[in-house]
Amino acid sequence: MAKGVFTVSLDFELYWGVRDKRTIESYGANLLGVRQAIPRMLDAFSAAGVHATWATVGFLFFDDKDELLAHLPQELPTYSKAGLSPYPWLEQVGPNERKDPYHFGLSLIRQIMAHPGQEVASHTFSHYYCLEDGQTQGQFRADLAAAKAAAGRLGLTLRSLVFPRNQFNASYLAACREAGFVAFRGNEPAWIYRAERNEDETSVKRLGRLIDTYVPLTGYNSRPLAHDRAPLDVPSSRFLRPYSPKLAALDPLRMERIKAEMTHAAQRGLVYHLWWHPHNFGAHTDENMQFLQQVLDHYRLLADRHGMQGLSIGEVADLPLERSARAA
Repeated sequence: MAKGVFTVSLDFELYWGVRDKRTIESYGANLLGVRQAIPRMLDAFSAAGVHATWATVGFLFFDDKDELLAHLPQELPTYSKAGLSPYPWLEQVGPNERKDPYHFGLSLIRQIMAHPGQEVASHTFSHYYCLEDGQTQGQFRADLAAAKAAAGRLGLTLRSLVFPRNQFNASYLAACREAGFVAFRGNEPAWIYRAERNEDETSVKRLGRLIDTYVPLTGYNSRPLAHDRAPLDVPSSRFLRPYSPKLAALDPLRMERIKAEMTHAAQRGLVYHLWWHPHNFGAHTDENMQFLQQVLDHYRLLADRHGMQGLSIGEVADLPLERSARAA
């Protein structure tokens, strides 16, 4: 039987990921806290032998505003709702990372690169919304090209993709394949996780996802390793909801939910995919890291007992090829 896989992906976006929903004044502490949280997460992953995937917005690959402006895509998204586009916001961005830590992240990317086994992946160049009205496949292709070029300046080849806001669009997979992506993070199959436009989000779905954090509303959400053509879907299993003082009494249930799913995957040779944003750990960092450490300790237990592997999304995509080669 194939060994189970534990994969972690992080949507690394800083303010570009929340710009249309939050203000810097209301959420700035979380964003600044990322700079303390990321080194701690990297150390924890290294100690546990977990190869995480850091899906990074392309804007963050720069330390200088002029360089960023010189590397914009040839086509910009024409969302029907103009406020969804980050490009007009560039006028308000500071000159560099030192003076504007909310919009630049090159030093953090270099920290990730310095840790062996950590995968720098794509969260598109501009936090691109693939299901919103008005944008086109051509604009998406231009965005991916800009993301690949930005990473290439650091000697990186992007192989994995995470769709911003989980707006998975099957008709865009051909563009991903043409850009050289071998894998992406798909969504859980339950209706409460279905990919939709921002305006189609409902309070019922949000409540369902909250309940599913603590009780098995949608089952184990571990999946067998697929053998589809590239890019390979490595679907999400669970969003690691951050610590909340108001819900802290329920944390034992939250932990048991994740451990049960991980154990299920390890015992049956399935893939378990946990994800979150670094800014989720930007506040209450100690509490979030303590919770994560328990998850990683459980992974180490499952690795010892069942041979579970802690692989990045890109490495998961390579597994079908490796297994096919061994079978031959």
